[in-house]
Amino acid sequence: MSNHAHDHSHAHSPTVTTITRTLLIGAVLNIVYVVVEFLMGLQTKSLALVADAGHNLSDVAGLLLSLLAFRLARVKSNQRFTYGLRKSTVLVSLVNAVLLLLAVGGILLESFQRFRHPEPVSGNTVAWVAGLGIVVNAASAFLFFRDKEHDLNMKGAYLHLLADALVSVGVVLSGLVIGYTGWLWLDPAMGIIVAVVILSGTWSLLSDSLRLTLDGVPMGIDLTNVQQIISDVPGVLAVDHVHIWAMSTTENALTAHLTVKSDLTNNQIVIVKKEVRHELEHLGIEHATLEVNTEETGPVLHDHT
Repeated sequence: MSNHAHDHSHAHSPTVTTITRTLLIGAVLNIVYVVVEFLMGLQTKSLALVADAGHNLSDVAGLLLSLLAFRLARVKSNQRFTYGLRKSTVLVSLVNAVLLLLAVGGILLESFQRFRHPEPVSGNTVAWVAGLGIVVNAASAFLFFRDKEHDLNMKGAYLHLLADALVSVGVVLSGLVIGYTGWLWLDPAMGIIVAVVILSGTWSLLSDSLRLTLDGVPMGIDLTNVQQIISDVPGVLAVDHVHIWAMSTTENALTAHLTVKSDLTNNQIVIVKKEVRHELEHLGIEHATLEVNTEETGPVLHDHT
């Protein structure tokens, strides 16, 4: 058998250090804004600003939870947790999705209450403070844009912050229009529109995090395609008992049983397994445990990386 060259490159994958730094910067920016927005809401007696500050506070909590999860992910494996605490990143992504759903529920409840009991809005002040929120949330969301497709917690943070930017846009527009027209119904109407936008983005985050929590095949990995690529490696006759799951929101693992040609030497089998792992790495699967049988004998090699 012969080795064949590859010209494809590994996809961008954020490091834990990069992720924690980004989460920390995003958390600090939003904590400062939440304090400013809350104090301005109290000073102007604006329920809209106070409510929006509460909504932004849920995002700060989500960022801090994600930061905690990635700190836990650095905990080394031990006798009780042989994978360390990497799975905590998946659990936190699920919590973030639930927080978003709760935020949507709060926005909808407040909006319906405002329809029944309209509240006077200080349009200009609300618009200026919410305008600052657009800048802060958009800048924070931009921090997570690059890595949002590579990690669920980064995606959750991006959706949280983008949702906040949309909320701020709605508050600015409604504040300006209400200031000129006195249409108090516009404020709750805008709240409902924003809630629907947030909900549409949250659903995919919720389904993805639930899949990983239940050890389902991670999004973006096709089981049939993985089996075919392994089967195409020279020397491999069949592949079965394939299991793929997420060790964390940035690391995937696989176990599989390979049947190889009976005339391969042990050294050639090692080369086959190395080639299989090389192919799997390009599919986003960094940890592979492969059990190998020849077509005529029992297990000959079993190892893990």
